[in-house]
Amino acid sequence: MNVKAHAKLNLTLDVLGKTPDGYHDLRMVMQTVEFGDDLTVELTRNGAFSLDPGQSYLPADGRNLALKAALLFLDGTGLGADIAVTKRTPVCAGLGGGSADAAAVLRALNELTGRGMSVPDLCAFGLRVGSDVPFCVMEGAALAEGRGEKLTPIAPLPDCAVVICKPAFSIATPELFGRIDSRKSRLRPDTAGMLSALASGDLPGAARRVYNVFEDVLDRRQQEVFAIKRALTDMGALGAAMTGSGSAVFGLFDDDSAANAAYDTLSQRYKECWLTRPYTP
Repeated sequence: MNVKAHAKLNLTLDVLGKTPDGYHDLRMVMQTVEFGDDLTVELTRNGAFSLDPGQSYLPADGRNLALKAALLFLDGTGLGADIAVTKRTPVCAGLGGGSADAAAVLRALNELTGRGMSVPDLCAFGLRVGSDVPFCVMEGAALAEGRGEKLTPIAPLPDCAVVICKPAFSIATPELFGRIDSRKSRLRPDTAGMLSALASGDLPGAARRVYNVFEDVLDRRQQEVFAIKRALTDMGALGAAMTGSGSAVFGLFDDDSAANAAYDTLSQRYKECWLTRPYTP
């Protein structure tokens, strides 16, 4: 089976605090986009597993979430899987690439084996693989709470052009959570306002409210995030923000010509840029 692993954006990301079990209590408005990886998943009857991760620097063993998902899903069945990834979504970018790959594997294996798990049940299973996997299984738009596993479907982002740009560095998620824990965030996203704007199909209203609290704790080495945000808004984006724990930045455009021009300009400065649109199943 050929299956798409759609990247995700955090339209808003708020860290409400740290839970007693060491995790963080999150509140995020999330949206999948058309851009992402392509996977081929094939069942094997001899119980063997193999993974071509698509890039030589990516692990091809159980550390890779795509293979981890297959191992868990097929445990005890006597079946295996051959998985090949055409990798486009960058790693350590905040776009959920590994989680989306795992979710795509789960959707494919659910159909190939005829297990027939519902989307909510498959989302719950995906939490065993990673915190972002449940949303990537569901796709579309959702309010994600808790570790990201408490999902409430919401109205999707209205159709628009999305420019995504990743600077030439990655950001370590644990490092950002450590900074969040050590200080009080000065700014917080207007999550309620975002949900209201989406419910009414108000793209400018939604774009004005994109925000990520991790931007408040970026250090000097990571200021390129703000340079990309400024460039996107200067070139016509209605709003721009970092997604996830970064370092990718996205801008939302209601004018395709402006989005194309912004993509052309930024792709001359940055190696990793993409032009895409919101995706809802």
